[in-house]
Amino acid sequence: MSDQAPEIFAPEIFDRGARRCRRDRAAPLYREHDFLRGTMLDGIAERLDAVTRSFTDVLDLGCFDAAFPAPAGARVARCDSGFAFSAAAGGVQADEDRLPFADGSFDLVVSAGVLDQVDDLPGALSLIRRVLRPDGLFLGAFVGAGSLPALRAALRVAEADRPAARLHPQIDVRSAGDLLMRAGFALPVADVETLDVGYRDLGRLLGDLRGMAATNALKQRQSMTRAVFGRTLAAFADAADDRGRTHEKFQIVFLTGWSPDPSQPKPARRGSATASLTDALKR
Repeated sequence: MSDQAPEIFAPEIFDRGARRCRRDRAAPLYREHDFLRGTMLDGIAERLDAVTRSFTDVLDLGCFDAAFPAPAGARVARCDSGFAFSAAAGGVQADEDRLPFADGSFDLVVSAGVLDQVDDLPGALSLIRRVLRPDGLFLGAFVGAGSLPALRAALRVAEADRPAARLHPQIDVRSAGDLLMRAGFALPVADVETLDVGYRDLGRLLGDLRGMAATNALKQRQSMTRAVFGRTLAAFADAADDRGRTHEKFQIVFLTGWSPDPSQPKPARRGSATASLTDALKR
């Protein structure tokens, strides 16, 4: 009998081939629908500006149209799971949980808008940490739990009798922070920002989702009948405000983590406090 531990495989939630095809389809007109990733990149830039150190080797993971501006003087490797995006960026085509880079290749990894569509997210985060050098920085952003409530509500009305999986599973900010810790990042931080967008009809929302390569890539997806689509359109329109706009929300989860290094600050040892919280509250 073998003493070797059994290999554990992450469940396959997403259709990798369909995801690549959706990214290739979105590539030609992506900049007409890139507002969501643009918001993510703005948030990443703000967090990067708060870091006082410099970076020399950067990985743009899930690069889309290579809109992430590299820090001054840094070399940038671009990587995307879609052929069209990776080729246009002069980068590498690879899935986020199957990175082809050697350990310690980068001192900064940035990923905006893709980690919510990865089968093995814990594995992807572990790989990101491995390709970072000691004291390297990871900054990520993705669409998190609580997003697309208007579309979800419309689908519940339209498919009340036989609901189908139409939207990807979503990760909340607390779970995202736990995943950073599980992957071995030091000083992990996860926070969330809300983006509110008004749509005059469901067709415009669906057009944006297609244009940003965010439509259904689940392995167990089902086609939608005309009747169900019609009821979804009507339910989405019924939620409009007095200006004829239905408001959709995107919850953007931001991740910050450092590759461990002895120079980093350490949390205080348990039981080492010299002041009483009870006494402080009394005062």
